[in-house]
Amino acid sequence: MNNKETVIVLDFGGQYNQLIARRVRECNVYCEILPYTVDIQKIKDIAPKGIIFTGGPNSVYDETSPHYTPEIFKLGIPILGICYGCQLMAYSLGGVVTPASDNSSSEYGKTETKYNTDDVLFKDLPESGISWMSHRDYISEVPEGFSVTATTSVCPTAAMSYPSKKLYGVQFHPEVNHTENGKNMLKSFLYDVCECKGDWKMESFIDTTVAQLREQIGDKGVVLGLSGGVDSSVAAALLSKAVGKQLTCVFVDQGLMRKDEGDFVEETFTKMFDMNFVRINCQDEFLSKLQGVIDPEKKREIIGTEFYKVFWSKIRESYGSGFFAQGTIYPDRIESGKGDAAKIKTHHNQVGIPEDIKFESVIEPLKDLFKDEVREVGEKLGIPHQLVWRQPFPGPGLGVRVIGEVTAEKVHILQDADAILRDEMDKCGYAEQMSQFFAVLPGVKTVGVMGDARTYDELVAIRAVTTDDFMTADWAKIPYEILGKVSNRIINEVEHVNRVVYDITSKPPGTVEWE
Repeated sequence: MNNKETVIVLDFGGQYNQLIARRVRECNVYCEILPYTVDIQKIKDIAPKGIIFTGGPNSVYDETSPHYTPEIFKLGIPILGICYGCQLMAYSLGGVVTPASDNSSSEYGKTETKYNTDDVLFKDLPESGISWMSHRDYISEVPEGFSVTATTSVCPTAAMSYPSKKLYGVQFHPEVNHTENGKNMLKSFLYDVCECKGDWKMESFIDTTVAQLREQIGDKGVVLGLSGGVDSSVAAALLSKAVGKQLTCVFVDQGLMRKDEGDFVEETFTKMFDMNFVRINCQDEFLSKLQGVIDPEKKREIIGTEFYKVFWSKIRESYGSGFFAQGTIYPDRIESGKGDAAKIKTHHNQVGIPEDIKFESVIEPLKDLFKDEVREVGEKLGIPHQLVWRQPFPGPGLGVRVIGEVTAEKVHILQDADAILRDEMDKCGYAEQMSQFFAVLPGVKTVGVMGDARTYDELVAIRAVTTDDFMTADWAKIPYEILGKVSNRIINEVEHVNRVVYDITSKPPGTVEWE
């Protein structure tokens, strides 16, 4: 089925499922995540080089918890079980998994672990090191044929293996950075056990995808909704390389982007890439719809509905045939083992097409890539660094960074303040130390003194966070002198602003965005 080496990550509800897949791809091996409910015939059809069982929050001896048919162990495909996946392997093959009722054998966090370096997973590694544990249950007896290959002071089976069957299990998490040499352990499984060649590289991805796009599209047209975000921009560049002027990118500028961002997007794609670029300027229409609206969810609904209407009206005029392209990436579409595993997550990159518009099919050239892989493709295609590394930006744009009613004047004030913040962060080299930073206009006026006169003007708030996954985030510890310079410039250069504050709220309890 696949013309490339593939490793499957079978998801049993683990919080690190995507991280495991990323680590595999970092070893230049293509990887897909499938839910534990997937039929074994699909696995046989894919014919993977290896399978990795993820962790999960359940107990394997609870029959209502996620399980899988023992037939999978008879396929002759190498399997690595991680945490719950390791326990599931032991339990399914006749071992004993025991609850740590008195907490004596449960482990959480960094744990000193002893390894048998004769085992292939731990070859050429130190005989002991730190691993990241997160388990309550433990394997008290390994199945027949297995050997214990790692232990801790309280866990009798920190790892086990049955080399002749190519079955391996680790109680800890090798995919997290806290586990010393964890990536080397995964690499040993992929290269020495699964015998992967490691031919998953971005250059080959680009060449293969361009050839596939040319064959699929032929001499027909393709339409892409270009937001200016990373995913749609890279999809546009890839399609441009494949079919040139057969591609039409429709860019709806609702006037709620960062300062000069619409012009930057247009200049990038009209001067650097071969395509038809259509820009729709409609700030007035959006602002009229938002007049008097202060509820954030209502604003989101109005902006989303109006965007949908403007975009598809343009498509109906001239482009409702051929193919429709989207910037869908792998995390947008993967099936999760949690809850209803067969349901694919809905995401903003997966756009619903009106019933009256008939395209031949939907093209998603980035559907197999994670975000950092998308950025790597973008850089190799020559997209400007500023666009490739664009920070997350809310779909409603500045409409949810202007708190309360959105007006043209407020948007202008916020754009100017945000531009100064970005300029200073770039100048001091601090921008790359933060995951996201931006200005907010809270809709609060304060008393000030400027030029010996009383003022009563707008307050601007600065928000900056550091995070690995945006599920949790900490406020960025920007040096006072940098914040002072940003504040001074905003107050002196942006009309109608007389005060700047810094948001020092983490997530939780706050969210990254204010609305």
